[in-house]
Amino acid sequence: MTDLSTDAPAPDFKDGLGEALGIVRTLYMDADAGRAAIECEAQMRMCHSGGVVQGGFVTGWIDAAMARAVMCATDFKFTPMSLEIKISFFRPAAPGLLVAEAWIERRGRSTVFVEGHLRDASGEILAKGSSTVRLLPRVDG
Repeated sequence: MTDLSTDAPAPDFKDGLGEALGIVRTLYMDADAGRAAIECEAQMRMCHSGGVVQGGFVTGWIDAAMARAVMCATDFKFTPMSLEIKISFFRPAAPGLLVAEAWIERRGRSTVFVEGHLRDASGEILAKGSSTVRLLPRVDG
């Protein structure tokens, strides 16, 4: 397992997307288990009525964790492209630190089934997600 639990943001979150999503850091990536977790900071700018985080951010956090689980399990040689994604919302997310964790449920040669959830600071699950992902060879540049 690659433990990245430091106070410094992971380099991949210094881009515009990571900042826009409020991703703070990668907590861990475990290639052998096909698991990953990220810490996110929900801010008021991400909320709609009554301080409830907009569902697109919740979806983005779970999706980002699922992508990291797939990327680390494939030694970062593939880009996970979502074919479909489903999110079930159980409780509203509020501003504060949240953790999105994901794992590979089943992996084929070119398709991966991934699941994940979002927890609040007390550990309560706020949302769960699943995705079918197509593996595409990674192209840097």
